[in-house]
Order: sequence, then structure tokens, then C-alpha cells
Amino acid sequence: MEPVKIGLLGLGTVGGGTVSVLTRNADEIARRAGRGIRITHAAAKDYNPDLIKGIEQIDKISDDAFVVVEDPDVDIIIELIGGYSPAKELVLKAIENGKHVVTANKALIALHGNEIFAAAQAKGVTVAFEAGVAGGIPIIKAVREGLAANQIEWIAGIINGTGNYILTEMRDKGRDFDDVLKEAQELGYAEADPTFDVEGIDAAHKLTILGSIAFGMPLQFDKTYTEGIGKIEQQDVLYAGELGYRIKHLGITRKTANGIEQRVHPTLIPERRLIANVDGVMNAVLVMSDAVGPTLYYGAGAGSEPTASAVVADVVDVVRALTTDPENRVPHLAFQPDALSDINILPMEETETAYYLRMHAIDKPGVLAEVTRILGDSGISIEAILQKEPAADASFVPIIFLTQRIKEKNMNDAIAKIEQLDAIDGEVMRIRMETLG
Repeated sequence: MEPVKIGLLGLGTVGGGTVSVLTRNADEIARRAGRGIRITHAAAKDYNPDLIKGIEQIDKISDDAFVVVEDPDVDIIIELIGGYSPAKELVLKAIENGKHVVTANKALIALHGNEIFAAAQAKGVTVAFEAGVAGGIPIIKAVREGLAANQIEWIAGIINGTGNYILTEMRDKGRDFDDVLKEAQELGYAEADPTFDVEGIDAAHKLTILGSIAFGMPLQFDKTYTEGIGKIEQQDVLYAGELGYRIKHLGITRKTANGIEQRVHPTLIPERRLIANVDGVMNAVLVMSDAVGPTLYYGAGAGSEPTASAVVADVVDVVRALTTDPENRVPHLAFQPDALSDINILPMEETETAYYLRMHAIDKPGVLAEVTRILGDSGISIEAILQKEPAADASFVPIIFLTQRIKEKNMNDAIAKIEQLDAIDGEVMRIRMETLG
């Protein structure tokens, strides 16, 4: 049987890894897929052939990606260019030409996936995107197929390695955010413009996808609440540790009676939880479902070959299904297209969680009572209070509160009133808390 012919768009880090994995493991992959798989046409404007093992086995390399998409001999397109454009145009053109698509582009899927999947369904082709979330961890397949018998209750994940690396270094070595970020850029963990990583946008792209496949709803990136880690200070990491917690940058999606919570933000979680001990650039996703209970998926969330592992696995799945009736293939978003529900995604002020609050107060009697009164008036119960000794000659003392669960809008009102007190210096630091029990 003729091998399946692949058109590869992009020969960067992941593209080079994909070439390496496909050529190095060609025999094993063919045994799994039932047919050989060959990259026959690739496109890249800037690449180093000396760094890509197996590149000599590619028949043609063009500098125009649209030439590959229009190649009639290519059966499957692998899109590894990234970004929104021209990736969107290339993927839609590939679908129009009747080609299956494999992509690692989470931004493309999160923002334009609904349109892309509709086009693919109309044309009877598949768009696979396992590599778009958590790199080499097969979390899409786990939720979409492995947990298909379950009702998903919630998902919480460390799904950006750069942010996790920064928070780990701040905790373990007592370093400041800016110092660690600079090192992360030097090590290649963070881009020259680190906005997507440290502001949570990258994680929000991935969480949007996870929420859709978990709860059977269209992709809605614009409704995902996103907050970065730039305001986390060394003292917050220290105080969290004293209280038995660790700070992680989590993506959380949860089904409630009123709708779906979908949020990315720094989060205190108990240090005894397994996910609290996921450090460095590693990723982990914790899924709670009704039949099996909690399941944890851990591994490399980025990198050349870890991400290529997911890309090639998607290619194998597509090859296996080439002769399958399109109606009998695994749905893109886990649920059949006509069964997707436009479930309400809750605005952040309607979500419910516990909180860590840090404030600097004048060291005099009555201040603590005034703050607790404001919290009580907003219906906020206090779980714990930590009051630190003032530094020498300091007028203000740090006070830390842990609260029980309350709606965000109640907490917003309380914080606004606390910040208006003459006895409080500056803004109140607020970090949400989850027990993940």
C-alpha cells in the first residue's frame, strides 16, 4: 500500500522535531497506523537543515506554504507555523482542497476553531489538535475519548510551563519575578515578548479548548477570564508556604448549576495536592469526573520532541480513520456537532472561590477589627489570619487573610471598601484559592 503523504508547514522547533520523530520511528509508526507515513513536501522560509535529523528524506521544501497546501499529492497537512494568520487561511484552504489537517496551534483553534471545524465537517475531513494543549501530554484524547463515559465536573491545569518555571524559582530560591523572567527568556522558555505566557493568554487558549471538549460547547475564548502572574511578589510566595499552600498559575473550568466557570489566574492550592508539586517547566492537568473520580496527567508541556510526539500521534489517528465514514469519526469537540450546547459561561464576578488577601495596615489597635467587620458585612467568612511583625521603624504591618468560598462580586465590594480605609496602605493583594479536593 502506498504511504500516506504529508505536507509539513514550518520547520522550526516543533517542525524539526516532527521530522525527526517520523523518520526515526518510521517502522514502528507504520505498524501502528497500518501504512507508511512520509513527509513529501515541506514549507519554511528560514530553517537550519543541519539541526533537523531526517530532513534529507523530504522530497521538496518550498518557501511558500500555499504551494504545499495546493499540492495534489499531499493527503494530510501538518500546520506548525503558529499564530492567527496566515495559519487560518492555510488551514481553510487545505480543508477546501479535501486534505486532513493536524495542528499544534492552540491560538488558532481557540479563536477560529468553530469556523474551522464547521468547514472540515462539511468537507468530510478531520482537524486534529492534540499538540495544541499541554504539549506531549495526551489530554485531549483522555478527555474526549478515555473519559467519554463520564460527566466531567471540573478541570484544573498547569498548562503553561513558563509561568510554572517562574513561580517555582520564586518559591525554591527566593528570587523576584523580574529576575526569573529574564532568565527564562535567556533559557528559551519565554519569548522576547513574554506577554502570552506571563499574562495567561497562552493558558487561556488551551483552557478554552479543554472547556469545550469537557462540556460539549462551542469554543468561546472571549469569555475566558484571564489574569497573569506579574503581580505576584516574593512575600506572597513566602506567606502561602507558611500557611501550607503553593501558588500555581492555573486554568480552571468547572460546571455549576448556573453555568460554566472558565478562568485563568494565580491560585493558592494546598501543598499536599500532587498538582501543587509539579515544578519547573512541566505541565499537569487534573480532571474530576463522576465515574472515575480524579485523574492526573503529567508531562512535558512544550519542547521539540514532546510536542512532536502529540503531532505524530494525531497523524497516526488520521491515517487509521482515512477509510472511515466521516460520520463515524471521533467528533472534534468530543460531542456530535449537532449536540453541542451553547452553555452559559459565567462572568468572573459570578464565580465562587476562596481567597488569600494581603494588605499593609497601620500598626495600631482597631484596624483588624475594622477590616473583619467589612468582610463580615459582605458575607465573607475568615478561615485564617496571619499578622506579621512590623519591620524596624515601619509604620505598617502585613496582614494576611484566608477566606472561605464567596462570590467574586462580594469580594470585589469588600476589597474596594478596605482600600478606602485610612489605616490601609496601597492596594489589597488578592489571590484566589482552590482546594481541588
